[in-house]
Amino acid sequence: FENVLGRDFAADGPWRKMGTDVTEFRCSFGKAYLAPAYDFGSREIVAWSISRSPDLAQQREMLDGLAEAMPEGAEPVMQMDMGWQYQHADFVGALRGLGIVQSMSRKGNCLDNACTEGLLGHMKNEFFRGRDWDDFEEFKRDLEAYIRHWNNVRRQAKLKGLTPVEFREQALRGAA
Repeated sequence: FENVLGRDFAADGPWRKMGTDVTEFRCSFGKAYLAPAYDFGSREIVAWSISRSPDLAQQREMLDGLAEAMPEGAEPVMQMDMGWQYQHADFVGALRGLGIVQSMSRKGNCLDNACTEGLLGHMKNEFFRGRDWDDFEEFKRDLEAYIRHWNNVRRQAKLKGLTPVEFREQALRGAA
């Protein structure tokens, strides 16, 4: 797949450029994995899946959430690394079916996915660092609460002090 974005992560509004990746959390109960769909314009985590395994079922769940959240007429470009799941025919077909253009990093180049990697770094610093969970379901509940906080409460300087949801709603109202 072509690297359509070529590290140009700047988006002039929501639902234009996005990214995804999978990150691992190691806890007392074992491992958990987060697969987010991140909007570079609004800085909103628009869909996600939290799973015990980084498998295709996790990607399907994330894509189902993305399909539900995506507004009519949106045709974003989505950046991702060269992970096996992003090259799988089911994933590629689902993106195509949603009207999403797939953009893939070059091999071994994490800078091509830096915007999503930055989100995951913030999440690990703010939510995960210094904490532990004995139960997967409790971890999942807490991570989902943090994602809702990120989207609806956490104000961001790059969004002129708005939350990601406030920024998205304002931008989409202005475009209407």
